[in-house]
Amino acid sequence: MIELKSALPGSTRGAATVINAIAVPVFMVDMNDKLVFVNFAAEVFFGGGASLLEGQHLFNFLPEDCPLAAMIVAARAQELSLSDSQLALESPRLGQRVVNVQVVPVTDHPGHVAVSMQEQSVATTLQAQMSSRGSARSVTAMGAMLAHEVKNPLSGIRGAAQLLEQGADENDCELTQLICDEADRIVKLVERMEAFGDDRPISKTAVNIHEVLEHCRRLAQSGFGRHVHFNEEYDPSLPPVLGNRDLLVQMFLNVIKNACEAVERDNSVIDLRTSYRHGMRVAVAGSSERLHLPLLVEVKDNGSGIPAELQAHLFDAFVTTKLNGSGLGLAFVAKAVSDHGGVVQVDSGPQGTGLRFSLPIAPMVNDTAQTLTAMRTGNGA
Repeated sequence: MIELKSALPGSTRGAATVINAIAVPVFMVDMNDKLVFVNFAAEVFFGGGASLLEGQHLFNFLPEDCPLAAMIVAARAQELSLSDSQLALESPRLGQRVVNVQVVPVTDHPGHVAVSMQEQSVATTLQAQMSSRGSARSVTAMGAMLAHEVKNPLSGIRGAAQLLEQGADENDCELTQLICDEADRIVKLVERMEAFGDDRPISKTAVNIHEVLEHCRRLAQSGFGRHVHFNEEYDPSLPPVLGNRDLLVQMFLNVIKNACEAVERDNSVIDLRTSYRHGMRVAVAGSSERLHLPLLVEVKDNGSGIPAELQAHLFDAFVTTKLNGSGLGLAFVAKAVSDHGGVVQVDSGPQGTGLRFSLPIAPMVNDTAQTLTAMRTGNGA
């Protein structure tokens, strides 16, 4: 092991012990990108002991044009912590790895950068990237099919029932009315499905995400969420999201309604949080494109969680835990997130369920994002 106190003058052996206990690879490079510290997990990741790795150039193990190299340069130049999700690293020495990365400049030692990586399997990465988009596409196709194949026959069934009603007695009229009511119910369901068949690009503008969340909270507390206490933790310096306000309202209203229905009547709490994640980019499976999604919105309840067997299919159509639910609310959420070019992730357990939305910022603030970030971290004027 490379001694931390030699790599970082003034640090203690205790710090090295703590970092070596971390189960994910952590390493540090100097201003020349040479490895000056690796923890035990990083030794396993690079396939060599500390005595072999010490003093070697990081890019003896990785291509110099890999995304991690650009992150290190940016973190060093801007003195900002950067993170990236599902970053692909590939080299003859390491093979193909998919990792979540965090790069942090070591301010006490100019030019030094610390890197931590959490490895993911390729299968897990692809599933996480494509789950909501795949659900949206399947519901889109189903909506188009239902609109074409079901609505017209339903109209004929309802018309025939109305004709029969004209010559029916009172008992038979109850049956014909039942036919009409059920036909109307199915038509309404199909009309909801038709919304999924609209694959035209949505109209997007700069939207204040906090106004959207406040609007949804007010609607909830005036109706289905009267029994819920809302905690709001908003980052007031967030730039606008690039999105469609009406679609965002409907999306978050569906999520908040689900959360309200998931919590108990007593001590029910829903957290609404927003934050900005520096350098957050997500790979688009099947292409080299990486989406810049720095805005994070989280809706978390303190309910009993989602059954494990349903979590992998949460955004599929007609999957629901509600007795009379249609299973279309979260399928709509999946499509809305996909239409915005965003990503939604679910974390559910016995202590509750949280949905995290990563969304893009409006183009007109992209040029000032660096200034906002510097102000937020105290590095700006």
